[in-house]
Amino acid sequence: MSDVTTVDLFALAPELAVLAGALLVLLVELFLPADSKRRVNAIGVISVLVALGFVIALATDGQARASFGNMFVVDNYALLFKAFFLSVALFVLFMSYRYFSEFRTYQGEYYFLLLSAFLGMMLMASARDLVMIFIALELVSVPGFVMAGLRKFDLRSNEGAMKFFLIGVLSVAVLLYGLSIVYGYTGTTDLVGVAEALRGMDEPFLNASILFVIVGFGFKISAVPFHFWAPDTYEGAPVPVTAFLSVASKAAGFAGLLQVCFVAFEPVAHVWALPLGVIAIVTMTVGNLTALQQTNIVRLLAYSSIGHAGYMLVPFAVVRAGETELNRTAFAAVLLYLLAYGIMNSAAFAAVVAVTRGDPTRLIADYAGLGRRAPGMATVLTLAFLSLGGIPLLVGFWAKFFVFRAAVVAGTTFAIVLASAVVINSVIAMFYYLKVLRIMWMDEPVTDEHLRPGFALNLAALGLTVLTVGAFFAFDLFARAADISTLVVAATGG
Repeated sequence: MSDVTTVDLFALAPELAVLAGALLVLLVELFLPADSKRRVNAIGVISVLVALGFVIALATDGQARASFGNMFVVDNYALLFKAFFLSVALFVLFMSYRYFSEFRTYQGEYYFLLLSAFLGMMLMASARDLVMIFIALELVSVPGFVMAGLRKFDLRSNEGAMKFFLIGVLSVAVLLYGLSIVYGYTGTTDLVGVAEALRGMDEPFLNASILFVIVGFGFKISAVPFHFWAPDTYEGAPVPVTAFLSVASKAAGFAGLLQVCFVAFEPVAHVWALPLGVIAIVTMTVGNLTALQQTNIVRLLAYSSIGHAGYMLVPFAVVRAGETELNRTAFAAVLLYLLAYGIMNSAAFAAVVAVTRGDPTRLIADYAGLGRRAPGMATVLTLAFLSLGGIPLLVGFWAKFFVFRAAVVAGTTFAIVLASAVVINSVIAMFYYLKVLRIMWMDEPVTDEHLRPGFALNLAALGLTVLTVGAFFAFDLFARAADISTLVVAATGG
C-alpha cells in the first residue's frame, strides 16, 4: 500500500493533461476576438488526445500504480473507463464545435467546465475510496449544473438547470449522509476495507445508510423515481451538453455505483439487490412508456436514456454475496452495456446536433423527409436508433443480450421476471424508435434546406456509426475489454 503522501505523476498524467487543457482554454479565450473564440475547441481536443496518449502509455507499461494511499489506483479497469470517457469527450468536443458556430457566447467557460467534468470522470475510474468517489462525483456534477443553464436567456434552460441543481444538491446530501454512517460502522473509507468490515454485520441503521448511498447514485444515473430533472434539463441545455449528460455523466454515475455495490457493499448484497431490481423494472417501464408519448426529439432521447438506465440496473439485482462467478458475469454485463450505450447514444446525438442547429425545441415532425434531404445523417440516426432498440448486427444487440444473460444465469424467479421485463420493454422501445425512422424515411420533407454539419461533426458521426456496426462483428475484442472487470470484483475476495 502506498503512503498517503505518495504521488505517482505518471499515473496522474492523463488527468494532468485534461486539467492543463481546461486552464489553458480559460486563459486563451480571453485574448481571442469575438468571432474566433470557438477556436479554443482545438485546445480541448489536443488535451484530450494527449491524455489518450498517456492512457495508452500506461496500458503499455502494464504496471498497476497507486497514489494517495491507494485512494487513486491505475489498473486495467481504470484505464478502460478512462479511454471510454476520453473518447466520449472527443466526440462531445466535435459536436460542440458545430453547435458553437451559431451559439457563440461563454465558450471559454463552457470548455473549461466540460473538461473539468471529464476530469472528474477520470478520477472516478481510478477511485478506490469512498471519499475519492464522492469528490469525483461532485467534480462531474457541479460543472453539469452550470452547463445545463448556459443558455441563460432561455427560460427552458433556466428551469432545467434549476431542477438539476436542486435535486442534485438533495441527492448529494443523502449520499453524504449515507457514506458518513457507513464510515461510522466500518471505520474506513477504503472500498475493500469496507467490504471486509461489513462481512457478517447486520445492523438495520447500517442497512438504511447503504440504501441512502444507492439513492444518491440513483439521481446521477436518472433512475426512477430520481429522474424528474432529466427531461427538462435535457431539453433546456445546449444539445452537446445534453449528449454529455446522457452518455458521459450517466456512465460516471454507473462507474461509481459499480465499485460501491460490487466491491464495498458486496457482502450485504441482500440489502440492496432486490430494491435495485424493483427500481430497474420501474425505471425501464416508465422511461419507455413515457417516451412513446413524446413529440420532441430531445425529450424522447431523455426518456430513452432513463429506460436504458433500467436495463443497466438489471445485473445489479442478481448479485449475491460470495457468488464470485455470478457477480463477475453481472459486472461484465453492466460494463459492456455502458460501452455499447456510449457509442450508439453518442451517434444519435451527433445526428440530432446536425439537424437541430442550436434550437433544442425541434419536434420529431421536423425530421420528416430527412432521408431525402440528408441521407447520410438519416442513416446515422437510423443505425443508432436500431442499435438502441437491440436489433442484431448492431452493437446494441450484444448489450441487451448480456444483460438478459446475466439475469438468466442467476436463475431465480425474480431474475427471470427481470429478464422478461427487459424483453417486453425492448419491444415497447422499438415502437418509438421506429416511429421516428418512419417519419424520416417515408414522410414528405417539411423544408428543402440542406444540412451543413461541418467537418468535425461529420467525422464524429462517421466514427460513431462505424463503431456501432463494427463492434458487433469485432465483439471478441469488445468482450475482452469487459473481462478486466473481473479483477475489480475479485478484489472483494467474494
